[in-house]
Amino acid sequence: MAKLRVAYEYTEAEDKSIRLGLFLIISGVVSLFIFGFCWLSPALQDLQATAANCTVLSVQQIGEVFECTFTCGADCRGTSQYPCVQVYVNNSESNSRALLHSDEHQLLTNPKCSYIPPCKREDQKNLESVTTWQQYWKDEVGSQPFTCYFNQFQSLFQLWLVEEVPPVSLDSQTCQTTIPDDVLLHRTHDEIVLLHCFLWPLVTFVVGVLIVVLTICAKSLAVKAEAMKKRKFS
Repeated sequence: MAKLRVAYEYTEAEDKSIRLGLFLIISGVVSLFIFGFCWLSPALQDLQATAANCTVLSVQQIGEVFECTFTCGADCRGTSQYPCVQVYVNNSESNSRALLHSDEHQLLTNPKCSYIPPCKREDQKNLESVTTWQQYWKDEVGSQPFTCYFNQFQSLFQLWLVEEVPPVSLDSQTCQTTIPDDVLLHRTHDEIVLLHCFLWPLVTFVVGVLIVVLTICAKSLAVKAEAMKKRKFS
């Protein structure tokens, strides 16, 4: 009996294999929650944006400047200023005037401006970057239609924050008269983000399950083979 009990004990290699499998299973579950919290929620909200056709109505600098943070080395950073340019477009989805933003990150960073340049140490370089971007929309794009992305829920939420109006009391007329819509030139997230949020945690989880199951099955078969061998020679 003592020898039979020893036969069911896992070897050091098998024990490490099972621990590795359990670690991968736990990692897969934890990473699924982390990705879901950090990436999935913003991606789902971003994917709610509806593609629309936009045409430029006006491009102008409003005379305000904002600060940005630049880096010049590992322990070197500072602030400089850039002018605020606003590009207003006609949004075909809501048939109203809308303020264009490069992407959701720039919208959240500075909702008043259409463009935030790469921050440079010299204010003049920031001004040149903004002016070049402004001239592109004035001269090259002009009145040509282009694809933009509009999120009605995001507009209602922004109006609620600015005007402190409960979302349930908002209607389309209120939005059009109180605050312009915001439209995005590029979406920050797409379907690929959703794929990665689910794929890699799932792969990690499945690999961990396979390692544990295969190790246990291999041990079980080895024990059965040993038992049959003992019966044969007994």
